[in-house]
Amino acid sequence: MDKATTADALELLHLNQTAIRAAIEEVSTWIRQRGSVNVHDNVMTALQVLDTNAGAITNVIERLRD
Repeated sequence: MDKATTADALELLHLNQTAIRAAIEEVSTWIRQRGSVNVHDNVMTALQVLDTNAGAITNVIERLRD
């Protein structure tokens, strides 16, 4: 497998991760609006890990494409 194919595959996984993150955040907001602030806060903390990892994935994709 060449670098371009690997970069393409990683980019698709990154897009999926971004979409899943957005959906989870929407559900978490809905939960917060119904009074479960602690659950929302815990979810948002976990989503910060996804954000950090998304940045690292983006960097790898850029290096593969160079």
